[in-house]
Amino acid sequence: MTRIKICGLSEVDSALATSEAGADFLGLMFAGSRRQVSPERGRQIAEAVKGLKNPPAVVGVFVNATAREVNEIVDYCRLDRVQFSGDETWEYCREIEKPFIKAIKVAEGHKVEEIMAAIEKGRRLLEGKDCTYFLDTHSPLAYGGTGQVFDWELAREVAAKFPVMVAGGLTLDNVARMIGVVRPWGVDVSSGVESQGQKDVAKIRDFIGAVRRTEDTQAD
Repeated sequence: MTRIKICGLSEVDSALATSEAGADFLGLMFAGSRRQVSPERGRQIAEAVKGLKNPPAVVGVFVNATAREVNEIVDYCRLDRVQFSGDETWEYCREIEKPFIKAIKVAEGHKVEEIMAAIEKGRRLLEGKDCTYFLDTHSPLAYGGTGQVFDWELAREVAAKFPVMVAGGLTLDNVARMIGVVRPWGVDVSSGVESQGQKDVAKIRDFIGAVRRTEDTQAD
C-alpha cells in the first residue's frame, strides 16, 4: 500500500476531514512558512485527530530547529513522527526520540549514486532508529512546498532499495504516473491540494482517491 501524507495542515476541520478521507500521515509545519502552526495549535489538531476511531499518524515538520526544541514540541503536541526538511545532519537525527522522516533534496544534475550514498551513510549512523527517507525537489529559495517536480527516474532506483516517500510538485493529475514509474513507499503533497493558498478538502479527497485507484490498477 502506498502511504499518503498530506502536509501543511493548519486547521482542525481540514485535519479531521483529511483523516476521514483516508490519509496515513498528517503533516504540521512548525518551521517558518505560511502554513506554520504554533505548538498550541499543533496540540489542538493532534488531540482532535487522536479522538478518531482510526487516526492517522501526526507528523511535525521542522527546519533547522535544535534537537531539544524538537523533542519538547513532540512531547507537548503528542506527535507520532518528526520530519526534517532542513540541513539537519544524520548525527543530529540520533538525538531525536521519535521515529522520523529525513528529507533528501534532489537537485538538477544529481546522480542516483550520490543519493544512495547519502542514505547509506544515514543507515550506518542510525542503526536501530526508525527512519523513512523523503525525496523532495531542491530549491535555493525554500526548504519545501515549492510545487516543483524532480527526475522520477532517480527516485525509482532509490525506491527499489529503500523505503522512500516522494514529494515535489505532486498533483491529482500526475500522482498516478509518478507511482507507476517510482513505486514509492509513500507520497507527500501540500501545495498540490490547495486552492488560493488554503487546503482544499475536495482536492485532498480526489488526490487520495487517485492514489488508491492506482494501487487497484497495479494489483490487477
